[in-house]
Amino acid sequence: MSKFSTMAASNPFNVPAFKKGRTYSAASAAGPAPVYDLTYYLKGALAGGICCSFTHGALCPVDVVKTRIQLEPEVYNKGMVAGFRQVIAAEGVGALATGLGPTVVGYFVQGWFKFGGVEFFKINFVDYFGEARAWEIKTPIYLASAAMAEFIADVFLCPLEATRIRLVSDPSFAKGLGDGAAKLMAQEGIIGGFYSGFGPILMKQVPYTMAKFAVQGKAADAIYKSMGTTADQCTQGTNVSVSIGSGTIAGVAAAIISHPADTLLSKINKAGAGGEGSIMKRLGVLASEIGFMNLATVGLAPRCVMIGTLTALQFAIFDIVMEATGASKFHFHNPADDK
Repeated sequence: MSKFSTMAASNPFNVPAFKKGRTYSAASAAGPAPVYDLTYYLKGALAGGICCSFTHGALCPVDVVKTRIQLEPEVYNKGMVAGFRQVIAAEGVGALATGLGPTVVGYFVQGWFKFGGVEFFKINFVDYFGEARAWEIKTPIYLASAAMAEFIADVFLCPLEATRIRLVSDPSFAKGLGDGAAKLMAQEGIIGGFYSGFGPILMKQVPYTMAKFAVQGKAADAIYKSMGTTADQCTQGTNVSVSIGSGTIAGVAAAIISHPADTLLSKINKAGAGGEGSIMKRLGVLASEIGFMNLATVGLAPRCVMIGTLTALQFAIFDIVMEATGASKFHFHNPADDK
C-alpha cells in the first residue's frame, strides 16, 4: 500500500478526535501543554473571520480604485493617488465604499474557513507525522494546509466576490449585497452569475494563500532566529510585532504571485467580458487580449501596497483575537530543542 493510501486509511482528520483533543510539548515549559480540540479550531476560525473581514473592509477604498485600474486602464492610467481623485471627482466620496457589504460578509466567511482550516489541517498533519518529522517538513505542511483550506473557503467566497466586482464595475447595477446577488442570479443563473469566476479565484487565491502562509512562516522563523528566541518564549507584544513584519513580507510575495489571476478575475466578472462561450473560453480570450505582461503588472503596485498591509494586519489581528479568546496559538516545535 502506498504512503498516501496508508495516510488516507489511517484517517488523520478523524472528527471524533475532537473529543479528546491533542497536546504537544510546545509552550509546555510555561505551564500545561495547550490542547488543540474543536474549541481551539472554532476560536481560530472566529479569529480568521474577524481579521479578514476587518482588513478587507478597511481597505475597500483601495480595492475599489485597484479594480477600476484593472477594468478600465485606458481611463485610470495615472496611478493610485490620481485614481482616487478620478473616482471621487466622477462619483463622489461614497463611491469608494462600493461593494463594502459583500466585502465584509464574504471575507468573514472566507477568513473563517481559511484561517480555521489552516490551523485544523496543519495540526492534524503534525499529529500524523509526529513533531520531529513535521518540524522537518514545515513548508510542505503549510503549503498543503493552505491549499486545502483555501479551496473550501473559495466555494463560499466566490458568489460574494462576484457580486462585489459587479457592483464596483457598475455602481448602478444594484443598491447593495442582497439586491446585487438577487439580480445577478436572476440575470445569469447560479453558475454563470456566481461561479463564472471560480476558476480564476482558485488560480488567484490558492497560490496566494499557499505563499502567504508558507512565506510568513519562513519569515517569522528567520526573525525569531535572528533574535535568538522562539515564539513560545516571547511576549504577546513581541509575537504580534513579528507577525506584522513577516506578514508584510508574505503579503508582497503573495500579491506578486497571484496578480495575473486577480486581473482575470476582475475582468471576467464584468458584464460581457470575454464574449460568449464557456468560462474557460472567455478566460482564454481575455488572457490573449490583455497579454501576460499587462496581466502581471497593471495595478500591481497598488495591490502590493494593499496586500502587504492587509496581510500584516491579518496576522497581527489573528494573534490578538486568539489571545483574547484564551487560545494558545499553535507553533511548530522542534523536539530537539527540549534535549
